[in-house]
Amino acid sequence: MPSYALEVPSEYGYVLTAAVSSLLVHTYHFFLTVRARKASGIAYPISYATQEQADKDPNAYLFNCAQRAHANYTEALTPFVGSLLISGLRYPIASAVLGGTWAVARIVYATGYARAGPKGRQLGNGFGLLSDLSLKIMAVTACIKMLPSA
Repeated sequence: MPSYALEVPSEYGYVLTAAVSSLLVHTYHFFLTVRARKASGIAYPISYATQEQADKDPNAYLFNCAQRAHANYTEALTPFVGSLLISGLRYPIASAVLGGTWAVARIVYATGYARAGPKGRQLGNGFGLLSDLSLKIMAVTACIKMLPSA
């Protein structure tokens, strides 16, 4: 079974910078959630306000929204980083731009969701999904191009 050396493009640092930006998005979520928790009065270790609390108190409802935005971010993070790192091996600049766009979109998503509920997440969600899907397609393409010729 022949092997080959994996060459990392010289522009791969941009890809890694985009990956690190996603870690900063995580920190942003942390601050949004802490602020919403404090405003709601929901004490640790309670993860979410009950439906009754959320119905009665707008701050409890917005706390749930901030928590859900953070949970959605953590659900999306692993596939995003995987797609970014793989696609960046073949398309480093495009991947980095899409990765940065995804990070900004996630901030817009989190801010909108934490301030206005589910309707507030739409703009960030749209750009985030487009960036994510593009990275996934590019990752698949990069993998196919790395297969040995038959």
